[in-house]
Amino acid sequence: MTLSLDIADLERLYAVGEAAPENIVREVYARIRARGVRPDWITLAEEDAAIAKARTAPRGRLYGIPFAVKDNIDVGGLPTTCACPEFAYVAERSATMVELLEREGAILIGKTNLDQFATGLNGTRSPYGISASTFNRDYISGGSSSGSAVAVAAGLVSFALGTDTAGSGRIPAAFNNIVGLKPTKGLISMRGVVPACRTQDAVSIFALTVADAAKVAMTAIAFDKEDPFARLGAPSFAIEAAPQPLRVGVPNGPIPFFGDKDYESLYHAAIARLAARGARIVPVDYMPFAKAAAMLYGGPWVAERLAAISDLATRNPEAIHEVVRGILLGAKAKTAVETFRAIYDLAELTREARAEWAKVDILLLPTAGTTYMIVQMLADPVALNTSLGTYTNFVNLMDLAALSVPAGFRSDGIPFGVTLIGPALSDGMLASAGDALHRSLDRAQLGATLIPLSSTPPVTVPTKSAKSVKVAVVGVHLSGQPLNGELVERNAQLIETARTGPGYRLYALAGTSPAKPGLVFDGSGPGGIEVEIWEMDEEAFGSFVARIPAPLSIGTVTLADSRTVKGFLCEGHATRGAEDLTTFGGWRAWLDRSTAV
Repeated sequence: MTLSLDIADLERLYAVGEAAPENIVREVYARIRARGVRPDWITLAEEDAAIAKARTAPRGRLYGIPFAVKDNIDVGGLPTTCACPEFAYVAERSATMVELLEREGAILIGKTNLDQFATGLNGTRSPYGISASTFNRDYISGGSSSGSAVAVAAGLVSFALGTDTAGSGRIPAAFNNIVGLKPTKGLISMRGVVPACRTQDAVSIFALTVADAAKVAMTAIAFDKEDPFARLGAPSFAIEAAPQPLRVGVPNGPIPFFGDKDYESLYHAAIARLAARGARIVPVDYMPFAKAAAMLYGGPWVAERLAAISDLATRNPEAIHEVVRGILLGAKAKTAVETFRAIYDLAELTREARAEWAKVDILLLPTAGTTYMIVQMLADPVALNTSLGTYTNFVNLMDLAALSVPAGFRSDGIPFGVTLIGPALSDGMLASAGDALHRSLDRAQLGATLIPLSSTPPVTVPTKSAKSVKVAVVGVHLSGQPLNGELVERNAQLIETARTGPGYRLYALAGTSPAKPGLVFDGSGPGGIEVEIWEMDEEAFGSFVARIPAPLSIGTVTLADSRTVKGFLCEGHATRGAEDLTTFGGWRAWLDRSTAV
């Protein structure tokens, strides 16, 4: 039987000793050589180096899981090209989310092809070659995250990162029969990602199953103070049960499928499968969403794409792909007046859409109305690309979450996908609903492999006890810190950031790995120490406390507003001779000062 690279199967093999990460990595490189590096990959990590990393990978939540990243995402020591050789540079440091994934044991295999500067939804705009559908090489792969989707669908990696501004993390998923998760903007750090439209970009996740995409999201989502667009106070990713009955919004009138009768039929079949599972199908006015979709390229946001590479566009415009160059340089005509008018118009459309959201929990739309052959796309690149974004372009503009899942095949074997769309921070609910819809398909398979979806575990909705516990964390469990995953894996939710009341001091404990602080109440300290308040159910809290090593413990912490919560405290003897960090006001501030020095 063909080895499946879905995360659950690799975890099982590692657990019973039937495989080791270095052997899986060797298999991955053998598959890549057999398929060919171009056009789907731009840069591969050296095989020996990847094997060495696999041997010493941390035994975290993604231990030994091979992955790829789109080549507009930095990986330390590898070039970032954005599919433009003249733009290329060697990154000194990996993007934040790559650091988080590798810290949990994931193994980076390489960087994948894309529509140049992430401008396009089709996958044909790259000097490194044209990635094609894994089901028919005459058809487009979708873009701009073309290589990432193909690498997952072809069984070359377990998951891959893309980016999504207009649909680049969803269109290629649909065209290659895989899952494409586009999280709420600001949940996954954009530090280390070359922007397309900086105010609208999101990192996306391609995977074989919704459960795999969710597991990666749980690792990659963390607040990053280095990302100015990070979402303050946002909860971590956690699977949530969909409302019962689920209210599913569908357009209240005909929508375009561009003559593709198979795609139209498959869309209505997906609606029927949800209805058969008890969902309530609710007609909605699609007009506000359609008008917003037209604004992404028709409005001033295209000027953000030019801003991202303005130096190259000024210095050497001929280095830019002809179609991409036409789009970017056309943005020079946009004015500040147009920009503000568009912002006002978008606000009006978003307000109109709220009336529709009051009726439904999710929208269900085709991920794309049709697909195209590569020769068709090359002959009419702008118009056909525009049609691809019909059901995707509005999502980031309106600050929505989205999940594309496979939804069957045309009569000629080309895949079709649908997208579940929800309000910001509905990601966990979309995952449970999307997984159920995916698994309602008859004989569903993983990507372009012949491995059945039924061989993989479904998304698990955690059961919560009637009571929950709030706990204040002060150091390595803060968002983005090394042990934050211990909270995320227990489906803990970040509630707020607060400060302690008076009487507390904070110390840097000696000889701890990773380095940890100790919070001590001595009655004389000035307090005001920054903490994060996380909430979890009692069972999860019990398992969390059981992992805490001495001299740390969980006690009662008084906050500046006199509330009390459970929280990390330190035995006083451990702070003798330790550096007093209290004047910095918190662990992060001290780390920032230490890094600067």
